[in-house]
Amino acid sequence: MDTRNNMRYARSRARGAIKPVTIAILVVVGILAVLSWFLIIKPHEDMVSVDQGGHPSTPVAVSQQAAPVNVEAMSLNDLLTEARSAMNQQRVIAPAGNNAFEFYLKVLQKQPGNQVAADALRETFPFAASNVEQAINQRQFSEADREIDLLSKVDPTNYTLTILRSKLDAQRKTLDEQQQKQLDQQHQAELAAQKAAADKAASDKALADKAASDKAAQQQAAQVAQQEKIKQDEARKAAATSDVAATTPAAGGGGGETRDAIPISTIRPRYPTAALRNNQEGWVDVQYMVNSDGSVSNITVVSAEPRHVFDSAAIDAIRRAKFSPAMRDGAAIAAQQQKRIEFKLSSSQ
Repeated sequence: MDTRNNMRYARSRARGAIKPVTIAILVVVGILAVLSWFLIIKPHEDMVSVDQGGHPSTPVAVSQQAAPVNVEAMSLNDLLTEARSAMNQQRVIAPAGNNAFEFYLKVLQKQPGNQVAADALRETFPFAASNVEQAINQRQFSEADREIDLLSKVDPTNYTLTILRSKLDAQRKTLDEQQQKQLDQQHQAELAAQKAAADKAASDKALADKAASDKAAQQQAAQVAQQEKIKQDEARKAAATSDVAATTPAAGGGGGETRDAIPISTIRPRYPTAALRNNQEGWVDVQYMVNSDGSVSNITVVSAEPRHVFDSAAIDAIRRAKFSPAMRDGAAIAAQQQKRIEFKLSSSQ
């Protein structure tokens, strides 16, 4: 009897001792699992993440570029793996040839009923649409067109596509207007520069013409003054010769008249038709020789205003004129004279 009681008591104590041991074992296993995570599993995942171009604590930039891959040679599993990797790196719909959208679409092309790819495309559609809007705002119109085409392959009737296309058209129109405005402004600037250059050229030409005209006027005035001086000198010489002839007896005891050539007919020039039609007036200084027989020769134009308009008419008038030759000591001699012939409209009418 006592033996049976002792056996029951021993078994009861053994069952009570099992519970603390079990708890201790579970605690040790848990600790080992935690240590394995931090010492083995997590470092391994971090290494894998670094090998893929990222950092476990650093978010991947949206603008990260990736080289295109050959999706045609990839299996379904490879495509799905690449798609998930692209999503983790935020390559939702760009760059071209290496983004999650194209990988999932290729999966559906190879296996139209693939639910994983279909669900992923439907879930990532809003994020892809946001990327498209960013491309539009950055005026990357070709990239936006490409991304909208990809979205339309997933859900062609989605109203978001209509909104995106409207924004794209609006941005293009705005850019075209800005470019046209810049072209207009550039054209206006070019026209203003051309006008300024033309005005400057015209001003320079006017100044040059005025300088040339002033120089010609000065030369003409100097020539006229020189001719007047010559005439005055000749008049003084003639007067001196006349005085000498008057006071000195001629050879043989006789004396004679001394004088300049005298016109015996009115010098009336014919008014040029062109000058008359253009209401032009002017004058011509003509130098000529009155021969001893009263004829005229060696007719030249000394100066004229305006030039070459009345020259021929003045020469013709002198050629038709009649002169009494110059006399010296009673004998006719050849003498040079100069005369100004004026052309006035009042006298020609």
